[in-house]
Amino acid sequence: MLRYLYARDLEQFQRLQDSMFRDRADQFHRRLGWDVTVDGRGWERDQYDDLNPLYVIWERPDGLHGGSTRFLPTTGRTMVNEHFLHLTDGVAFRSPFIWECTRFCLAPEAPSRVASALMVGGGELMRAFNLRHFVGVFDAPMVRIYRMLGSVPDVLGSQGTGRGAVSVGLWHYASEERRRVLERAGMSSELSEHWFQRSFGHPVEARMIA
Repeated sequence: MLRYLYARDLEQFQRLQDSMFRDRADQFHRRLGWDVTVDGRGWERDQYDDLNPLYVIWERPDGLHGGSTRFLPTTGRTMVNEHFLHLTDGVAFRSPFIWECTRFCLAPEAPSRVASALMVGGGELMRAFNLRHFVGVFDAPMVRIYRMLGSVPDVLGSQGTGRGAVSVGLWHYASEERRRVLERAGMSSELSEHWFQRSFGHPVEARMIA
């Protein structure tokens, strides 16, 4: 199932929290070799996890992390504005209608539908918070995954070549993309909206009106 959790609420789901940060360490530090910090608990966290981001998390039936991604409004501090402006010709993103999406992570051996489910969750945030775009930094191997999921960003700038290339891209919301990603996730619109309401206490549409 999908959960939408702010960082301040993660401690209420300690099993989920622990496995999410451990899976991030496994993916970004061990497998991808990124220069990230792993603490004594085996968690990968950075300064942006301290800013009370909103996480979209796929929770497995056993309560463990299956996949997740992290969102922050660009009206505050973001990774792209503080570290990757050289990829956007110095243009910063600061708008209540644009959020940053980072740390797209899948648990080891997670089925492909988990990645699709996370994309569905991102789309629900766009609908509920009246967002026009997500901005994110991604490496070259993720391009193939985005194509597979049916949600390819517009690339604004890149650095490097081959698998080592790093890019900044923008995603926009489209209803036809939502239908396609729901299908690939094996999920109905009603179920997705039910999970959103379970996390926020109100339907997607109520948030949109508010």
